[in-house]
Amino acid sequence: MSLLNSLGGSLGQIALKALPGVIQQVLPGGLNALLDQLRRSGYENQVSSWLGRGPNEPITAEDLRKVLDNEQVRQMAQKLGIPMDQLFPTLAQALPETVDHHSPDGTLQEPKA
Repeated sequence: MSLLNSLGGSLGQIALKALPGVIQQVLPGGLNALLDQLRRSGYENQVSSWLGRGPNEPITAEDLRKVLDNEQVRQMAQKLGIPMDQLFPTLAQALPETVDHHSPDGTLQEPKA
């Protein structure tokens, strides 16, 4: 079972499809910028696992709280249409699979406009 399926059906699938575009709107540089923020904050192993071909290492909601600022969180939650308190758990579950999905050859593909 996919981690996204455990989010409760369509929310997970919506997050998987919408997340790169939402991040692109909130962070200059999009998903790549977020991955760079995570790397600089000590989460290089997780990011590398998502881009690589092996299993995806998890990241916690608390880890993401340490990396994202309040304005980024507010904007992402608003654009995804979820309450702010649900953003971190949703992002923690969706981000590894989203990055994996958008990096089939180990290089992140930017979302299509």
